[in-house]
Amino acid sequence: MEVKEYLDNAKDSMELAVEYLDETLSHIRAGKASPKLLDGIRVDYYGSKAPISNVANVSVPDARTIAITPWEKSMFKEIEKAIINSELGITPENNGEVIRLSIPPLTEDRRKQLVKQSKAEAENAKVSVRNARREAIEGLKKEIKKGLSEDVEKDAEANVQKLHDKYMKKIDEVFSAKEKEILTV
Repeated sequence: MEVKEYLDNAKDSMELAVEYLDETLSHIRAGKASPKLLDGIRVDYYGSKAPISNVANVSVPDARTIAITPWEKSMFKEIEKAIINSELGITPENNGEVIRLSIPPLTEDRRKQLVKQSKAEAENAKVSVRNARREAIEGLKKEIKKGLSEDVEKDAEANVQKLHDKYMKKIDEVFSAKEKEILTV
């Protein structure tokens, strides 16, 4: 394998770790209404499981409310049941036309808990980045045995380390932004 392939593979893995962290943190409730909170919830739709956004219009009329307008009247009960059975911890209010979810303000303990959960997710992403670095460096060391010069290998290793540092910084930035969002009252 070429040196460039090892670097590209490491970069791709690190990029995926950051994207995954971003996606995971977007599902953590920070006291603000967001349609992404419903992404993980599936409803029974004619025998198959579908995301709420596929069977209803989901909007955010204000900072503390999510409004769900099902496209079919028969979906009201299914959507309510799915939300109640989810880990969201919010009871839906149904007026016959719209299902409303009122996002309660977070308590101090809950905020600390969410920051801790976010930090754990950030740490998982960092582990993925470290693993990608380790795999790239191990691959480069094997290439020395196949005839790659040690100077080229050392330069490539330095580049892998630079990639590692860049993505660790990105992870810290993503976590800091989420932490700030959670702790903002």
